Amino acid sequence: MKKCKSLGISLVGFAPVTRWENPPDELPNKLSPWIPEEFQPQSIYPEARTVIVIGLPVSLPIIETAPSIYYMELYKTVNSMLDSKACEIANFLNEKGFSSIYLPRDGYGDIKILIEKPFAFFSHKHAAFLAGLGSFGHNNVLLTPEFGPRVRFTSIFTSAQIEADPITSKDICIHCLKCVKNCPVGAIPKTGKFPPPVDKKLCATRSAKLRDEYRSPCGICIKVCPVGKDRMLFKRTNMSIYSKDLTFEKYHKAWEHVRNYGSKG
Repeated sequence: MKKCKSLGISLVGFAPVTRWENPPDELPNKLSPWIPEEFQPQSIYPEARTVIVIGLPVSLPIIETAPSIYYMELYKTVNSMLDSKACEIANFLNEKGFSSIYLPRDGYGDIKILIEKPFAFFSHKHAAFLAGLGSFGHNNVLLTPEFGPRVRFTSIFTSAQIEADPITSKDICIHCLKCVKNCPVGAIPKTGKFPPPVDKKLCATRSAKLRDEYRSPCGICIKVCPVGKDRMLFKRTNMSIYSKDLTFEKYHKAWEHVRNYGSKG
């Protein structure tokens, strides 16, 4: 934990690999089907005993410009930082005598790959879930108390047996359905089991289009989510800011200015 804090990592969680084999009863959401065996850490790295999950926030005021080149650059920067910090943690543990490997924050070569095969070889959001960092939202993204869904994760597999973080049983999604109503391609179902199965092909197809326009990812379902203490920091607790309310016209003009430059959108 001290090493992670020295690296400026905002969120850190520890989960024993046994949580993938035997899901704890106190998990805030029941996932069906459960994580298949081949996607579990011990199947990918048999020496793994603990999964360390690290998270970095993506700034709400920048996401509010999405889709835009501004958010695209932020997304790439946070991803690069996660890869760098995870690699450094793994190397630190190796030097201490605990065999460890880091995983990339994304496990696919191009967004167009996800259109036909919408899965990476390991899910960091499920790892963060099992490490007690949050619960799932209606948009099937992990929500955290600190940043809502506005956080990126990656993981480190280590042979070190580290004390596990507790899992909270609280579901922090408020089921407001703002993500459903604002999804530009209707990829998030309104009803059904929770968390609902998002149409990953629709989502990936939109992301591929935005990538070709130099303004990906989409970001809309996470910018309109009201969950997260970051909303107080940035004074974004009034959700009318995303409507056509003229009270917030200065913000709308700022977002539109950013969207008008640096991309094909």
